[in-house]
Amino acid sequence: MKRLLFLSVAACAFSQTPAPPPGAPAAGGAALPDGLYAIFNTERGVIKVQLFEKETPLTVANFVGLAKGTKAWKDSKTGAMVKRPMYNNIAFYRIMMDQMIQAGDPTGKGSTPCGITLKDEIRPNLKFDQPGRLAMANRSAPNTAECEWFITNVVAPPWDGSYTIFGQVVEGQDVVKAISRVAAIATIAKNPAKLITLTIQRVGPEPAHATPAKKAAPPATKKSAAPAKQ
Repeated sequence: MKRLLFLSVAACAFSQTPAPPPGAPAAGGAALPDGLYAIFNTERGVIKVQLFEKETPLTVANFVGLAKGTKAWKDSKTGAMVKRPMYNNIAFYRIMMDQMIQAGDPTGKGSTPCGITLKDEIRPNLKFDQPGRLAMANRSAPNTAECEWFITNVVAPPWDGSYTIFGQVVEGQDVVKAISRVAAIATIAKNPAKLITLTIQRVGPEPAHATPAKKAAPPATKKSAAPAKQ
């Protein structure tokens, strides 16, 4: 089963307000800056996450494909690889109170293979240095991420270097915190918080992709005359 190491966080950390990431929308509902976003519509409210498509392109492409239903994943009931949105109407089945919320397994068990294994895209400039990090869960070993992910509600340096961070909450961190407290309100197994829909939104134009330089044509060589027949 995919597990995160339990992190004991001082109470003062909960009261700190994280600095918004560069380019994040200001409080009051300002328009989102250009970029790719995941919109989590939950029973507790909406969470908007800007995806790090430049820093972690493979992880983001996999996540977007599963969310849209354009990438195949393994249906646990039939064993067949299917293409349909994976993250709609599923539960946040694992919660660490005031620390993180985890989802991504349609069965709600957290141990069901989805037919996909990802290589890590751990970047030194992406750390658990602020709440609201969206990251891939794994099997406590490198390159074992599958389809499950988690969103943090704390600063968590001990997790640095262990999980691929591929997004940042820009709106709805209060919703993340509310969901992280469901365990204190009801038994998760009986009444889990639900992710109703997960949609992908592009704001602004598609990012420009560098065009590989064309190789210069080799210099023309002068053909030698054919030998005269004797």
